[in-house]
Amino acid sequence: MKKTMHIMSEAPLNAETPLDNLQSWITSNEVFFKRNQEMIMASPVAFESWSLSIQGRVKKVIELSFSDILSMTKVEVANTLECSGNGRSLLRDKAPGNPWTIGGVGNAIWGGVRLSDVLVRAGITPEVRHVGFEGLDNPLTTGTVKFIRSIPLEKAMDSTILAYEMNGEPLPLEHGFPLRALALGWTGANCVKWLSKISLLEDPVSGYFMDNVYRIFQKGEEPGSGKVVTTIPLKSIITSPANGAILTGGLVVIRGAAYGGEADITNVEVSVDDGLTWHAVEFIGPHERYAWRRWEYSWKTAETGMHTLLSRAIDDRGQIQPMSASWNVLGYGNNGSREHAVIVTIQ
Repeated sequence: MKKTMHIMSEAPLNAETPLDNLQSWITSNEVFFKRNQEMIMASPVAFESWSLSIQGRVKKVIELSFSDILSMTKVEVANTLECSGNGRSLLRDKAPGNPWTIGGVGNAIWGGVRLSDVLVRAGITPEVRHVGFEGLDNPLTTGTVKFIRSIPLEKAMDSTILAYEMNGEPLPLEHGFPLRALALGWTGANCVKWLSKISLLEDPVSGYFMDNVYRIFQKGEEPGSGKVVTTIPLKSIITSPANGAILTGGLVVIRGAAYGGEADITNVEVSVDDGLTWHAVEFIGPHERYAWRRWEYSWKTAETGMHTLLSRAIDDRGQIQPMSASWNVLGYGNNGSREHAVIVTIQ
């Protein structure tokens, strides 16, 4: 791993992508953000000893080898993946957890198979409403709970893949080798790595990682009463210039990215005067359903001094990125334009 990554914890490994590596449509595997609840295994599991079990409310329990997975119809999809807590440290009122700035996000081309194709092989019984995922990783200490999550059957059948490639290469160990569930457009918490077991269920998985965290709740509320964190919220970020940059007057090109999970980004606007006026940007690069859209705006600076730069995204549903994020106890989903402001000085 490049030393330039911002490492927030070594055990488990949590590190965010440096700003310099957020400037292109594809985020390289080497510096793609790392988010883990438990320990990464010391070495990859051998293909010949790995298998994927599909069990629970199925017509028949099946075990698939890696060769079985490779024999199925392959799909490739661009998908922007974000940590649920990305931007947490930018909140005015602090929240516990890893102090992500804007680097807990990245975009990659993922190769794999449709989860629906796998589930059909096992047979889905009428009472199934949820799909649970369990990986090979283990808790850091004895007595702590294993990371197990579930998603609704509708999402599983419509837009979830089992990925074994990332940017044309075998899935890196840090990102779930040999197989990872990838709920397209949803946060990383819904995308279990080192996948070994899939369970078809009547009810959602219960336990710490479903009921106590990855839920939106306020002080005084029970975590389990909060809404489960699923899709990535509508958001835009400025990746250039950097916050605090001192720039020479003239033409300044402002660049960034906008994304909204399952929603399509239709417009992005930039303000160079702390929100008083807004200007349309130009999109650059590819446009894929679940991937971020890169954009730029050419700013002809006229006044010296400090300037607050803001950006806001608009999606195909007419939603506009909020000026300020809605705070919650664990700091999830910070998508406020104000929280992501960039302050520069023009000389």
